Order: sequence, then structure tokens, then C-alpha cells
Amino acid sequence: MKVTKTEIPDVLILEPTRFGDERGFFSESWNEQRMIEAGLNYNFVQDNHSLSTETATLRGLHFQAPPYAQAKLVRCGRGLLFDVVVDVRKGSPTYGTWFGIELSFENGLQLMVPEGCLHGFVTRAPDTEIIYKVSAPYDKASDGAVRWDSCGIDWGLTSAPMLSEKDEAAQTLADFDSPFEWKST
Repeated sequence: MKVTKTEIPDVLILEPTRFGDERGFFSESWNEQRMIEAGLNYNFVQDNHSLSTETATLRGLHFQAPPYAQAKLVRCGRGLLFDVVVDVRKGSPTYGTWFGIELSFENGLQLMVPEGCLHGFVTRAPDTEIIYKVSAPYDKASDGAVRWDSCGIDWGLTSAPMLSEKDEAAQTLADFDSPFEWKST
């Protein structure tokens, strides 16, 4: 497993090794021991799987507030998506900074999203599946969102995105009082 740091602390790109032959390939999307050896000690408690049938479906920017804050390990099971993280940890040297990466079945990349970061994605192909592990269960009272267009993100859109009512009504980053604090690692 290759682990690459990004400009945002604790946001990492993971590239699992694929072992392939004429039948296809095998890879480990998560191996607890290998992750601990790489300094990633997460206790994932739930796997989520989402399908977006239309191109330009945008979901996010989502978070769960403490005590149900979630770290996420995100990958694309089918299709193509542009995955985005925004650092909202008060006191972080990269507060308000965003990072985005294309995830696809073909490239096999994964994105490690730490607690204290907003997360969202936009689909770039029809019938795109996103699969992700989370470190805390869903908690409706802790669930929140920040408007997708309030963080200066270049989503690469050529048309208006398809949004949920929740995402359409979300607060702006400027109005967001983050419940997250920066903890230097």
C-alpha cells in the first residue's frame, strides 16, 4: 500500500497494490495491521455504499460533529467521481483549504478523510458508486452540511449539479461555526 500525504495534514491518498492476471485482479482495500504500520490507527465501525445514477450529482459538503465525528476511507466502486475534503479544524494551518482528487474503479485510489474535515463529491460518470468506511455510526443530531459552492472549490462542472434539499439549504463556510479543533499530530 502506497500512502501519499496531501497539503492538508492527515488527508492521505492510499494506493492499494493490485495483483492481477488474465482473470482480473485482487487488492486489499483495508488491512488493519498494514495501516497501523503506516501510522493509521482507525477503528472503522460501519461501511457505506452509495449509488448516483446521474453525472453531476453532487453530495456534500458533509460532516458529523463530535462526539460522533467521523474519519472516512473513501473509494470508488464503479464509475468516476471527484472527491473533495475541506479542512475546518479551528487552529489548523490549512483551515478552509480544500483538496480534491479523482477516484475511479480504474485507478483504485482511496482517500483518507480525518475527523474535522468536510467531505463531498461530484460524479463524473453515470451509475457511480462510492464506498467508504467510517469511524463512528451515523447520528442524525450530529449530522451537518456546508454549502458546496461556498469554499472556492473548482468542481469542474459544466452544468448545474444535482443536489439534495439538505445540500441546497446548507449554511455557507463563512457562517459555519466549526465544532472541530486542530490537534497537531
